[in-house]
Amino acid sequence: MKTKDKILSKALELFNEKGYNNITTRHIAADLNMSAGNLHYHFKYSEDIIKILFSELILKMDVLLNDLQKIENKTLEDLYHFTFSTYDVFYSFRFIFMNFFDILKNIPAIESQYESINVTRKDEFQVIFKGFQKNNIFRNDIPDFILRSLTTQIFIIADNWIIHNSLAFKMNKEEAVKHYALIQMNLFYPLLTEEQQKLYIEKYISES
Repeated sequence: MKTKDKILSKALELFNEKGYNNITTRHIAADLNMSAGNLHYHFKYSEDIIKILFSELILKMDVLLNDLQKIENKTLEDLYHFTFSTYDVFYSFRFIFMNFFDILKNIPAIESQYESINVTRKDEFQVIFKGFQKNNIFRNDIPDFILRSLTTQIFIIADNWIIHNSLAFKMNKEEAVKHYALIQMNLFYPLLTEEQQKLYIEKYISES
């Protein structure tokens, strides 16, 4: 592994473990048995590291979204797999969501990137939702304002569930990802066709 990648990996580990506000480049260097000067050759400030980690998070989400959009005959299982995978990825970058407000406030480049993502994702999700209607997973009589607000609802849950878990449940990764992925899936239940609602209850609610 290249030095730069080692730094990013260790930084992610330490940020997740101890929090964004408690880790500096010196902490990261010390944990890698590296001089601060060597680390600063690659990353002058911790904010430079966080910008790359945030971009990595976005890239992983882009892959998940692209994979879902490529599926021609989408199924309920595809929707669950996407949702579960999203929460799994988010947990891997949980420090970002635990410190979201401070990060956006202190790193304008990330705030700008996040604002842009919000716009892009709304369009992408509308295409995905229409695809689920085409494949008779979602009902065809859903008003457009419901589909539009659904994206906002998803963002609210996805951006805040890690903080909620830390305050309310303190579940481990496996439990938390499954629990909150199912909460998001429950948003889709009223939009499913009658046949898919029965399948949803049998497959996901009965097993939970």
